[in-house]
Amino acid sequence: MDLIDESIVPEHARDVKQQAREFAEEYIEPNAEEYYRTGEYPWEILEAGMDAGLVAQDIGEEYGGKGYDLQQILAMAEEFYKADAGIALTLQLASFGCEIVEQYGSEEQKEEYLRPVAENDQISGLAVSEPETGSDLAGMTTTAEKTDEGWVLNGEKYWIGNGVEADWVTVYAKTGDKEDRYSNYSMFIVETDTEGYEAEHIPEKMGMRASKQAHIVFDDCTVPEENLIGTAGGGFYMLADFFNHGRVVVGGHGLGMAAAAIEEAWAFVHDRRAFGRDISEFQAVQHDLADMLIEFESARALNWRAAEKVANHDNAGYWAALCKTKSTETSVFCAERGMQLHGGRSNLTDRRIARVYRDVRIPVIYEGANAVQRNLIYRQRQ
Repeated sequence: MDLIDESIVPEHARDVKQQAREFAEEYIEPNAEEYYRTGEYPWEILEAGMDAGLVAQDIGEEYGGKGYDLQQILAMAEEFYKADAGIALTLQLASFGCEIVEQYGSEEQKEEYLRPVAENDQISGLAVSEPETGSDLAGMTTTAEKTDEGWVLNGEKYWIGNGVEADWVTVYAKTGDKEDRYSNYSMFIVETDTEGYEAEHIPEKMGMRASKQAHIVFDDCTVPEENLIGTAGGGFYMLADFFNHGRVVVGGHGLGMAAAAIEEAWAFVHDRRAFGRDISEFQAVQHDLADMLIEFESARALNWRAAEKVANHDNAGYWAALCKTKSTETSVFCAERGMQLHGGRSNLTDRRIARVYRDVRIPVIYEGANAVQRNLIYRQRQ
């Protein structure tokens, strides 16, 4: 059973998809259970991904990357997340925030910050969410005040991937107090060794344990004027475009995990007997598997259509919200059905289906909770 085959994938993305599959089979799948158990950061697998040319290569060729486009990154996401969501998230967060610098930053910023990430000498992060605020991008309270020395940041960020491990992070902070609250935010590059930057790992999560998130505190953290990305007040609009691309990829997270749940359930019911026959012979079981396949194939068709729409800037916000919501909720549906089909064995922590079940709870929240995505879907069709 190959649910994430290349038939729906554009031809130009098939080579990198195959490379990602081979890497996942060699490095991610054999180590997934151990990293989930220990909760350690998978440095060795990240470095192997760098050596394989599969990390941070969405950065343009002029800055040292391969310039992989949205469809190529989506193709990689399906493969990585089918193998293990926690390790996959670590691999794909290694260049998080670089897209914003590449699109809106100065040439000096791109040379100084993008090239080391593309060449796998550094890793980056993106700091947006806060302890009390997640989806409300116009309600963040971390501030950046302009002074003679540059910009002084104060506040907190939460759920920040690589907040501890990164060499630098792109930070979203409030810089104004205009009536139009969407024009009050800006983006900054902050090196993690800057005085006033403090980060620690948040408490252990139930899912995606191989990916580390941080709680960051900015205490009079001063960055030079030239670390402002683009223009002051443009941060909200930068993120809106960035998240359209990100949500398509997060849809790929859901597709990979849904495929894992279906394949695991399929194998289990075809290898277990009850009441004198294989479980797979019961019509109720067959219907459950059929429902899982219906939801998966629907989500995957939508996700790849959305990838093309977003890449072509064709009502991008609408399509990004559609596919992110559908694909991540499909992963929840498939994981829950898979758990039910596994019966009591679903409660064993070493079971892959149990790991997938815990992991699928996370993407329905990150990159904009699905309730907010439904708001976007409705508003953008009026």
